[in-house]
Amino acid sequence: MRLRILTSLAIGAAAGILCWFLLRHFHQGAADFGWSIRAARAMLARENPYNTPLAQYPFTAAFFGLPFVWLPPELAAALFYGGSSTLLAFGLTRQGYHRLLIFLAYPYWAGILTAQWAPLIMASAFFPLLLPATMVKPQIGIPVFLTRLSRRGIIACAALGILSLLVMPRWPMLWIGQLGYYEHFIPLLVAPGFLLALALLRFRDKDAWLLFLAALMPQRWFFDTLILWLIPKSRREIVWTAGFSWFAGTWRWYHTPHSPADVGRWTVVFIYLPMLGVLLARSLFSSEDSVSFNAMTGATARSRSRQASKSTWR
Repeated sequence: MRLRILTSLAIGAAAGILCWFLLRHFHQGAADFGWSIRAARAMLARENPYNTPLAQYPFTAAFFGLPFVWLPPELAAALFYGGSSTLLAFGLTRQGYHRLLIFLAYPYWAGILTAQWAPLIMASAFFPLLLPATMVKPQIGIPVFLTRLSRRGIIACAALGILSLLVMPRWPMLWIGQLGYYEHFIPLLVAPGFLLALALLRFRDKDAWLLFLAALMPQRWFFDTLILWLIPKSRREIVWTAGFSWFAGTWRWYHTPHSPADVGRWTVVFIYLPMLGVLLARSLFSSEDSVSFNAMTGATARSRSRQASKSTWR
């Protein structure tokens, strides 16, 4: 446990320092996390946080920004991203240190540039009391919420939802009015995204539902796909999918997307489809293992039967 804690803290500290450096270097302020801080300040001042079309987060984000409103923007965002990375690392190591290879995936590094929510939302898959984080960015939170339901998580989400309505009863309508300004793509509708429906061949697997539900959600950029790394479990699966994700990152480095569909196409090809490959390969290998096991047990049973028959005649 001590090693898990120290490892997670080291990862979080490194992520926070790098996030702080990048935000200061590129003069980003608190970047994407700044909308949460802005909403928190509006809540304290009893003002409307949706007085600009750029404010597109649910009001629940304001409660996550409250602890950071008095800090310099870059430091606030760095502490948020570093803390989220610490929690994610601690959750991942519960199933083995090899799962820390997830941090090599391109979407994590795309998120560090703008202090994104994906690491915290992904961490909520391991800690039910963190599940309210899925209410901050529903387009990537809903797949995690629906595939990681628990009694404590539902109670925590309900508590945050009720609290937000008590503070600002009209926020859902104000927020819905902002959604028309959200530029997005839907992976399932971007060619060749229709192939992602094949995930339902493994409809008994919650990882398949995570992939399919994520493919139905409107998304904007590569960092929104980090939650998909809840799917690969083995070292080989993680390395393979993380490696493919960097083809999207390399493309982004040399090309400026002209539309959300451009981002969506490369996201589907180099992130979503490799995840589908992991699911289908897992199904294939498990079927082969089952056939081999049945053949082996059948042969054993026949051998025992012959031995019993010989013993009887003797």
